[in-house]
Parts: sequence; C-alpha cells; structure tokens
Amino acid sequence: MDETTQDIHKGLAGVVVDYTAISKVNPETNSLLYRGYPVQELAASQPFEAVAYLLWWGELPTPEKLAEFQRRERALRPLDARTVALLDTMPVTAHPMDIVRTAVSQLGTFDDTLDRPGGWTDQTLDLGRSMYLFAQLPTLVAAVQRRRRGLALIEPRDDLDYSANFLWMTFGELPSQAAIDVFRVSMVLYAEHSFNASTFTARVIASTTSDLYSAVVGGIGALKGPLHGGANEAVMHIMTEIGSADRVGPWLDQALAEKRKIMGFGHRVYKHGDSRVPTMKAALDVLLKESGRDDLAALYTELEREFVSRKGIYPNLDYPSGPAYHLLGFDTEIFTPLFIASRVTGWTAHIMEQAASNALIRPLSAYSGVDERHVDGA
Repeated sequence: MDETTQDIHKGLAGVVVDYTAISKVNPETNSLLYRGYPVQELAASQPFEAVAYLLWWGELPTPEKLAEFQRRERALRPLDARTVALLDTMPVTAHPMDIVRTAVSQLGTFDDTLDRPGGWTDQTLDLGRSMYLFAQLPTLVAAVQRRRRGLALIEPRDDLDYSANFLWMTFGELPSQAAIDVFRVSMVLYAEHSFNASTFTARVIASTTSDLYSAVVGGIGALKGPLHGGANEAVMHIMTEIGSADRVGPWLDQALAEKRKIMGFGHRVYKHGDSRVPTMKAALDVLLKESGRDDLAALYTELEREFVSRKGIYPNLDYPSGPAYHLLGFDTEIFTPLFIASRVTGWTAHIMEQAASNALIRPLSAYSGVDERHVDGA
C-alpha cells in the first residue's frame, strides 16, 4: 500500500497501544473506575491519600497502612531552601504552569539515587519519588499563588490531612469543612484517566527508560495545553467574559459564528456525558449555596442548557471544577497546577506500570512530502 493511502488515526483516535490495570471507563455504567472502584464511590468516602495509595499499590489501604502513608507524606511536605530560592528567581508574572514545571524539574536534581546502577527505573525508588512529588506539589502550588499575591509563604502543617493542609498553605486559614471536602472531591476526580494526553506523554518518556521526574515534567508540559488540562482555566475565563446568565445567548451566538471552541464541553472518551460531572457538580452546588452566588449558579446553568441544546455536547469535569476552584479562592491561573497536584498520582502509577513491562513507544508515520530529489551538481 502506498504511504499516502494508508489508514491514518489522527490523534491516535481509537488506537489501543497497551494494557493498563490502573483505570478504565466501564461502558455499561459510564463509570470511571480506579483499580476497579467507581470514582464516585471513592470521592464519596475516601481521603485523597487513600486514593493515591490505591493507584500505586492496587488496593485501598488498611487504617494502619493509611496512617503510615500519611505520616510519611506529611514529613515530605516542606520545600527545600533551594526550591524557595528558585521560585524567587522566576518572574511573578510567569504562568504558574511554567513555574511548577521548572520547579519539578529541579526536584529531580536533588535525587542522588538516580545515579545508582538501574536507579532511574527502580520500582521501590520510584514509589518513594512518587510520594515525594505527591507531598511537595501542594506546598509548591500554594507558594506560587502566594507569590503572585505578594504574600509570604506558609509552612505546611503536619496535623492536617492533604486537602486541609493544601488550603491552609494557600490561604493561611481553613475554610469550612464542607469547602475542604469539595476540594478533596476534586482531587479524587482528577487523579487518573487512563491514556489521556499527559499520561501518554509520561509513558512515552518512561518507555525510553528515562527517569520518573523527566516523565512527570513531560506530563506537565502536555497538561498545560487548553485542549487538555488548561480547559478548567478556560472555563472560568469564558464565564468571566460572559458575565451573567442573560448574556449567554448573544455571547454564544457570536462565539459559534466565529467558530470558537467552547472549553469545558465534550470529551474524547465520553459521548453521553462525563461520568465525573454529577459528583463535581454536587460539590460545586455546596459552594454556590455557601457563598450565596446565585448569579454564578444561573450563569453555569444557562450556558450548559444553551450549549447542550444547540450542539448536543455535554460538560466535562472542567466545567464544574473551574467555578468550584474560583469559589474556593484560587487564582484562575492556578487551576491547572491544581490538576497537576492531583494527576501526579495517576502519572506516576502509569510510569511505574510502563517500566514494569516496558516496550519503547515508537509509532510509524506516513510520509506526505515531496518525492526524493537531489541537490544540483551533487
């Protein structure tokens, strides 16, 4: 077959490239499963630390194992002085994704175990590295927001769980327990989603037998794009641009006429609605009621109603999570770094799974350029 007539699967759509035991979407129930557990059940009942444990070890922890996991994670939370110094060298105006990407790369330089024979892909060492990034990222993301606002950094507390500590370091005070739980739910829902763009990027890098930090940095780069992780930021920018529910119709008329992509709607995997949305929307409703933001609730409802009625495309997780993070008090540009702090659990689980049964990921391409030619006189 001629190269130009081969079947091309743009974006690898529909191509199955490997097995994974980490997550899947069950088509019968439209449920996202983490190691077999529906994510909505995990979000309803488990601390985020238990979900991280599940993704890495394959089973939910016993109370004793969870307590030990939390003890280890809390000890790893403080930033190294060199990381704080690195943050101070970067412009406050830089996008937080760029700052976090750079800082995570620096964290890899602190790991002297990478120099051991086989140290780059040692499974036991990679579990430790995964725990380190899991503990460091909330402190790092909180520091980035506080620097943007000209505020002093806040040290982590070892008497708070992951979710409460994250909010404490960001805002210097704890919101209501209901708000803390909303944040926990969002972290659980964002933790993992099979071979999405950033996870596949991380697996490609891991398949070269590069180190875990490099693979995570690659995942961060992929996540920055608005067609992937940056969509939750874009949702809030859109809602800010529209302003109020009564302006949705005219705004959407113009946006569709200009063929703008409306972020927060549609998903490559879900054709009849993202299974995570009802759980996140219920969490958002808690914040909307607590804050008295009937205006934002009306805008949310009207934009969804109008877009679904016109295009038949349903919201994805980014649609309710963007407003939720806004109501919690995060800067819009921090939304995607929050995604990193959650998804690092899924990325690292996939990196370790790739390393355990590795094959270099190297697809082919069909050439569509000019035929062979030669330099004159050669």
